[in-house]
Amino acid sequence: MVFSELTFLYFFLPIVILLHFAAGNTKIRNVIVLLTGLIFYAWGEPFYVLIMLFSTAIDYTAGRLMAKYDDDQKKRRICLIVSVCMNVGLLAVFKYSDFIFDSINSAFHCSLQNPVLAVNKGLNKLLPLGLNEKRVELPIGISFYTFQSMSYTIDLYLRNITVQKSFLNFASYVSLFPQIVAGPIVRYEEVSKELEARRVNVMKISSGIGLFVKGLAKKVLLANRAGLIWAEIKGADFAANYATLSVLGAWLGIIAFAFQIYFDFSGYSDMAMGLGKMMGFDFPKNFDHPYISRSVSEFWRRWHITLGSWFRSYVYIPLGGNRKGKGRTFLNLLIVWGLTGLWHGASWNFLLWGLYFGILIIIERAGGSKLLEKLPHALSALWTFILVLFGWVLFDTDTLGDAVRYITAMFGAGGAFIDDTVKYLLISNALLLAVCTVISVGLGQKLLERITKRRPAFAEIAAIPVKIGILLICTAYLVNSEYNPFLYFRF
Repeated sequence: MVFSELTFLYFFLPIVILLHFAAGNTKIRNVIVLLTGLIFYAWGEPFYVLIMLFSTAIDYTAGRLMAKYDDDQKKRRICLIVSVCMNVGLLAVFKYSDFIFDSINSAFHCSLQNPVLAVNKGLNKLLPLGLNEKRVELPIGISFYTFQSMSYTIDLYLRNITVQKSFLNFASYVSLFPQIVAGPIVRYEEVSKELEARRVNVMKISSGIGLFVKGLAKKVLLANRAGLIWAEIKGADFAANYATLSVLGAWLGIIAFAFQIYFDFSGYSDMAMGLGKMMGFDFPKNFDHPYISRSVSEFWRRWHITLGSWFRSYVYIPLGGNRKGKGRTFLNLLIVWGLTGLWHGASWNFLLWGLYFGILIIIERAGGSKLLEKLPHALSALWTFILVLFGWVLFDTDTLGDAVRYITAMFGAGGAFIDDTVKYLLISNALLLAVCTVISVGLGQKLLERITKRRPAFAEIAAIPVKIGILLICTAYLVNSEYNPFLYFRF
């Protein structure tokens, strides 16, 4: 189930909000959070909900034992190691085991079988689970909820937070459905007080609806339509199109993908924040107009903010950060960005994508940022956007060879500068591309803020029919369209 499905919008969500609003106290609300989170997750993957519950139980137990042996640092460290190894182990099994065995078989020309597939085969014989016996299926959102749950035990070990004694409260934190499958990555300390006591009122629900509708419009009206441009340019056989892809077609395609992934993911984050408000939670901001960034470093301070914060707190700083000289700082950056790439997906392209940005940030740290600061804002932002586009090519192609061929097509390898298909796509999507540009650089938000500041009373009254109108337009689009992917579900 995704937020942009009619089943969620007109069945699941209204029931959840009504139950949550009607609940008399926080304990009952946490029961609702837990049950609805499990139902939401199990809607598409009933078996893998057990994996999430297993992760939750281990981290809760590790936390309680840390509190019990508060004066025994050795035992506390063992609890932390068990928690981290369990979470990383789940990622290794479900996300990276196929990649590891495929890489070994390719490198050494052998045919080792992934033992997880043998387990799947055995489970299928015992129960009709329908587990894939050829490839290990990735549980939805495992990268998000494992990082989230693991941050609890790490912070507890570092004594940044106090232990959560209630299993209900901790399980509610992990299974909180607005951000369970695609973030933002919410740390325990950011919602700990609200798990103990929170208020749900009409004002918060209204504010949450506004955020949710805004995110839904980003996803349905902008991301989905930009994605259709990208799908049209890629064609049915992506690799076969490289040889004849025109220059403008290649640039249009990757720009459309840049808009798709931004509005898809930032839209989902807005919807998650809105849902959180409706339920009494305040989630951290995850995007801040990244395409206006004047450097790659700034881009990653504005894009997927909670993931960057997680890696900085739990990987970069423990490695030494920038405290041990330039050489060690650069090595730490490469490690962090290599892991960031692999977090997004188990493939060499994702690893190279992460290292690509790591190298660009190292170049900026070594003096490149000073050159960018001397350029006009528009020019440095354009330069950064172009570098990001090359990164998106790596991100959404299957092999390094495919990425190289696509980038060469951007510089004329296909021969033609423009073709009839691209002319048609440009003319028919000119308004969409203009709107995407205006909103992605923050001009739409500035205009809205100016209107609300000048006439706050009028803006508040007008907001109600505007929200309803946008919701109805999104609904009409969803009814008539079969194209409704969500890119970050595969992470």
